[in-house]
Amino acid sequence: MFGAKNTMKTDLIQNLDEEAPYEMANLFPKHTGLPFVIWISARGGARHDARVKVSTNAKALPGDMATVAIRPEVHLIEGEIDANAFHLLKAWIELNQATLIAYWESAIDTQDALNALVRL
Repeated sequence: MFGAKNTMKTDLIQNLDEEAPYEMANLFPKHTGLPFVIWISARGGARHDARVKVSTNAKALPGDMATVAIRPEVHLIEGEIDANAFHLLKAWIELNQATLIAYWESAIDTQDALNALVRL
Protein backbone atom coordinates (compact mmCIF):
# COMPACT_ATOMS: atom_id res chain seq x y z
CA MET A 1 0.00 0.00 0.00
CA PHE A 2 2.68 2.55 0.91
CA GLY A 3 4.69 1.69 -2.19
CA ALA A 4 1.73 2.50 -4.44
CA LYS A 5 1.19 5.88 -2.81
CA ASN A 6 4.89 6.64 -3.06
CA THR A 7 4.91 5.74 -6.75
CA MET A 8 1.87 7.93 -7.37
CA LYS A 9 3.54 10.83 -5.56
CA THR A 10 6.78 10.33 -7.51
CA ASP A 11 4.87 10.25 -10.82
CA LEU A 12 3.01 13.42 -9.87
CA ILE A 13 6.24 15.22 -8.96
CA GLN A 14 7.86 14.14 -12.24
CA ASN A 15 4.84 15.33 -14.23
CA LEU A 16 4.87 18.68 -12.43
CA ASP A 17 8.59 19.04 -13.13
CA GLU A 18 8.03 18.36 -16.83
CA GLU A 19 4.97 20.59 -17.20
CA ALA A 20 5.54 23.33 -14.61
CA PRO A 21 3.85 26.44 -16.04
CA TYR A 22 5.71 28.69 -13.59
CA GLU A 23 8.90 27.76 -15.45
CA MET A 24 7.47 28.85 -18.79
CA ALA A 25 7.48 32.30 -20.38
CA ASN A 26 4.12 33.32 -21.80
CA LEU A 27 4.08 35.36 -24.99
CA PHE A 28 1.00 37.48 -25.65
CA PRO A 29 -0.55 38.01 -29.10
CA LYS A 30 0.78 41.59 -29.29
CA HIS A 31 4.32 40.14 -29.28
CA THR A 32 3.82 37.08 -31.50
CA GLY A 33 1.18 38.26 -33.96
CA LEU A 34 -0.82 35.12 -33.15
CA PRO A 35 -4.40 35.13 -31.80
CA PHE A 36 -3.47 33.10 -28.71
CA VAL A 37 -0.84 32.87 -25.97
CA ILE A 38 2.34 30.87 -26.58
CA TRP A 39 4.27 29.34 -23.68
CA ILE A 40 7.98 28.59 -24.12
CA SER A 41 10.50 27.05 -21.76
CA ALA A 42 14.01 25.79 -21.31
CA ARG A 43 14.40 22.02 -21.10
CA GLY A 44 14.96 21.89 -17.34
CA GLY A 45 14.17 18.38 -16.12
CA ALA A 46 11.96 17.46 -19.08
CA ARG A 47 12.54 14.13 -20.77
CA HIS A 48 10.87 15.19 -24.02
CA ASP A 49 12.18 17.28 -26.92
CA ALA A 50 11.53 20.95 -27.60
CA ARG A 51 7.90 22.03 -27.62
CA VAL A 52 5.61 24.96 -26.99
CA LYS A 53 2.22 25.18 -25.36
CA VAL A 54 -0.72 27.18 -26.62
CA SER A 55 -3.66 28.61 -24.68
CA THR A 56 -6.47 31.04 -25.25
CA ASN A 57 -5.31 33.20 -22.32
CA ALA A 58 -2.45 33.65 -19.86
CA LYS A 59 -4.45 32.22 -16.94
CA ALA A 60 -4.96 28.81 -18.54
CA LEU A 61 -4.24 25.68 -16.55
CA PRO A 62 -1.88 23.08 -18.07
CA GLY A 63 -4.87 20.86 -18.95
CA ASP A 64 -6.36 23.70 -21.01
CA MET A 65 -3.29 24.01 -23.24
CA ALA A 66 -2.37 22.34 -26.50
CA THR A 67 1.17 20.98 -26.65
CA VAL A 68 3.05 21.21 -29.96
CA ALA A 69 6.46 19.72 -30.77
CA ILE A 70 8.79 21.96 -32.75
CA ARG A 71 11.10 19.32 -34.18
CA PRO A 72 11.79 17.35 -36.25
CA GLU A 73 8.63 18.82 -37.74
CA VAL A 74 5.91 20.87 -36.07
CA HIS A 75 3.14 18.56 -34.84
CA LEU A 76 0.41 18.42 -32.21
CA ILE A 77 1.25 16.21 -29.24
CA GLU A 78 -1.65 16.81 -26.89
CA GLY A 79 -4.79 18.90 -26.65
CA GLU A 80 -6.84 20.55 -29.36
CA ILE A 81 -6.12 23.33 -31.81
CA ASP A 82 -8.16 24.16 -34.91
CA ALA A 83 -6.58 23.86 -38.35
CA ASN A 84 -6.31 27.61 -38.99
CA ALA A 85 -4.69 28.28 -35.61
CA PHE A 86 -2.29 25.36 -36.14
CA HIS A 87 -1.31 26.74 -39.57
CA LEU A 88 -0.49 30.13 -38.01
CA LEU A 89 1.37 28.52 -35.12
CA LYS A 90 3.41 26.34 -37.47
CA ALA A 91 4.43 29.38 -39.54
CA TRP A 92 5.47 31.25 -36.36
CA ILE A 93 7.45 28.27 -35.02
CA GLU A 94 9.25 27.80 -38.33
CA LEU A 95 10.11 31.52 -38.37
CA ASN A 96 11.48 31.30 -34.80
CA GLN A 97 12.69 27.70 -34.61
CA ALA A 98 16.39 28.50 -34.08
CA THR A 99 15.56 30.84 -31.18
CA LEU A 100 13.09 28.40 -29.60
CA ILE A 101 15.65 25.58 -29.74
CA ALA A 102 18.44 27.79 -28.38
CA TYR A 103 16.16 28.75 -25.47
CA TRP A 104 15.13 25.11 -24.94
CA GLU A 105 18.82 24.12 -24.78
CA SER A 106 19.63 27.03 -22.41
CA ALA A 107 22.06 28.48 -24.94
CA ILE A 108 20.26 31.82 -24.48
CA ASP A 109 18.33 33.25 -21.57
CA THR A 110 14.74 34.47 -21.50
CA GLN A 111 15.61 38.08 -22.34
CA ASP A 112 17.71 37.01 -25.33
CA ALA A 113 14.87 34.79 -26.53
CA LEU A 114 12.31 37.57 -26.17
CA ASN A 115 14.56 39.97 -28.08
CA ALA A 116 15.15 37.45 -30.89
CA LEU A 117 11.60 36.19 -31.44
CA VAL A 118 9.91 37.60 -34.54
CA ARG A 119 6.21 38.47 -34.90
CA LEU A 120 4.24 36.68 -37.57
